[in-house]
Amino acid sequence: MGEILQSIQSIDPVAFSIGPFVARWYGLSYLVGFIAASGLAYHFAKKWKVDLSFDDLLTVLIGISLGVIIGSRIGFVLFYQPAHFLANPLQIIAFWDGGIAGMSFHGGLIGAIIGAIIAARIIKMPALRLGDLVMIGTPIGLGLGRMANYINGELWGRVTEVSWGVIFPAAGPLARHPSQVYEALLQGLLIFVVLFVIAQIAAKKGKPPAQGSIVGAFLVLYGAVRIFAEFFREPDSQLGFLISNWFTMGMLLSLPMVLVGAFLLWRARKSQAQSEK
Repeated sequence: MGEILQSIQSIDPVAFSIGPFVARWYGLSYLVGFIAASGLAYHFAKKWKVDLSFDDLLTVLIGISLGVIIGSRIGFVLFYQPAHFLANPLQIIAFWDGGIAGMSFHGGLIGAIIGAIIAARIIKMPALRLGDLVMIGTPIGLGLGRMANYINGELWGRVTEVSWGVIFPAAGPLARHPSQVYEALLQGLLIFVVLFVIAQIAAKKGKPPAQGSIVGAFLVLYGAVRIFAEFFREPDSQLGFLISNWFTMGMLLSLPMVLVGAFLLWRARKSQAQSEK
């Protein structure tokens, strides 16, 4: 099993190239993720009888895409290497430099939220309703992104002796947990199934779920599985462990997600209960 995974890890990060154009698996994961989230949002908007035109969808896609890209970069700069980028500010925009081209999920999430709020105002839709629609397909992009991390041989797990451990050349000769695969299954497949079921139940009723319910479920689930996955993932070298030898920056940034998500779920349930009286 371990040998099979090791052979998969050696996949070329470049998916294909046409002349000077080079398409990498990581970039394709973003593209497919945006398309999947947009397609599912449009599909369930019709099922829920929510007014969302194709032009509205393009506005949302542009707003969220810009928010994710800008936010994830700023998040990486602020959360993971603030001192380095303070001393080298021009490197903030050096996306092409593999050594400093990091991106932060939590920063990307904040950017996506800001982009979604702006787009919601433009298309005149409640921000939480738009968030519920967009979040349904978001785990697809997350899962593909983690698999792209695996292909790139980055964000590897901690040293392990389990039979499915993988040797990542950049991390040394010792086998490690394929934590990217764990996260792909948890953040991608598991969360998508849960959110899709919630969305489908609402679709069968011919009306949307309580506003914020899918956003809340996503935040709680992502925060919980990210905290769990951090126990297998090697902490960022520039930060290490924040507390003892187990608490990481990923855990710290995920805790507020769980709390905010729980609040949104409570709010959605309270709103639904009041509407049914």
